[in-house]
Amino acid sequence: MRFSIYSELQSWPGKPQRQVYDEAIEQVANADRLGYYAYAIIEHFFFPKFGASPNPLAFFAKCSERTKNIVFRTLVHVLPYHNPTVLASQIAAFDLLVDGRYEFGVGRGHAWLAHKAGVPVEETRDRYEEALGILLNALEHERFSHEGTYFKVEDSHIVPLPAAGRKFRIFLGGTSDSTYELAGERGFAMVVPPLLPYDALRDQLDIYRASCAKHGNEPDIVWIHAVYLDDDREVAKREAETMMRGFLKGNASVLLENADELAPKERLEASGYGFYASGIMEQLSDMPYDEMIEKDVVWVGTPNDVIERIEAVRELCEGLTEVAITVNPGGVEHWKSIKAQELFAGRVIPHFREAGAREAAPALA
Repeated sequence: MRFSIYSELQSWPGKPQRQVYDEAIEQVANADRLGYYAYAIIEHFFFPKFGASPNPLAFFAKCSERTKNIVFRTLVHVLPYHNPTVLASQIAAFDLLVDGRYEFGVGRGHAWLAHKAGVPVEETRDRYEEALGILLNALEHERFSHEGTYFKVEDSHIVPLPAAGRKFRIFLGGTSDSTYELAGERGFAMVVPPLLPYDALRDQLDIYRASCAKHGNEPDIVWIHAVYLDDDREVAKREAETMMRGFLKGNASVLLENADELAPKERLEASGYGFYASGIMEQLSDMPYDEMIEKDVVWVGTPNDVIERIEAVRELCEGLTEVAITVNPGGVEHWKSIKAQELFAGRVIPHFREAGAREAAPALA
């Protein structure tokens, strides 16, 4: 099982934007030194408390100067707001510059982006599906054409082309059944978003596993969770409270503070964005701190506590290949992010590597 780090680059008042980026770059460099497999950030526009990350490739390019091995991952490129042919060119060029250390996800994006970007929310699904087809054709074929509603491309190509035989690890995420069916069909990885317990997506993950089996692909499930550790459980709880509350508030911040900038409820529901009109995120942001920990919304405690939580997820979730931890949410102090990275790498990851070695030994013998 792989271990990685995921960040939304939440930007709260009191910490200048440059400081947010500088600290995150330090955290990427430290993650590379500690041996984490990947560092992922979202692509997100307009609303900094949720995530101030409008150009992941530029951020990763800066990080690449200070790293050697870590893989860079965008979760996700929001396709309704891109020209997919241009984006494919940018992905191929960046992958070349970092010697193949790039992975990416694709998605429709959050409902609140459409209004700010000048795209009717009703068009986002069709734009996403059309752009995805073009993006994959551009990355997989030397020449390609497309005639659709939003794009008409005749005998085009991208420069540079991906390296011969290059197959990108591509991720999907979300809550719709069709997303999980498509991921299984195409052999894409599925990302379980932070804050959701397993039961919330059990049915969709079953659809994904069944689709993988039908099309001869292996499930590839990445589990994202906010984490904080200390050898003393009470110290961990005390140090993490503000950051975990901030993480939940940041995820709901647009709904709590900018709800008037979303499309009306009936338009959201008609566009497949009913989740944003359901009130679930607002309720989650008000959850008592002890309840967050008890209900597995966040992982806070000793290294052994976190090991137990991961073991429980692995027992439930067939096809789990990777755990991605979030350690810099909610305006957290930089030292806490580094501390969590260090303790997780030094005390949690070795447990699973040793267990994997023990499991592999009989087969090798």
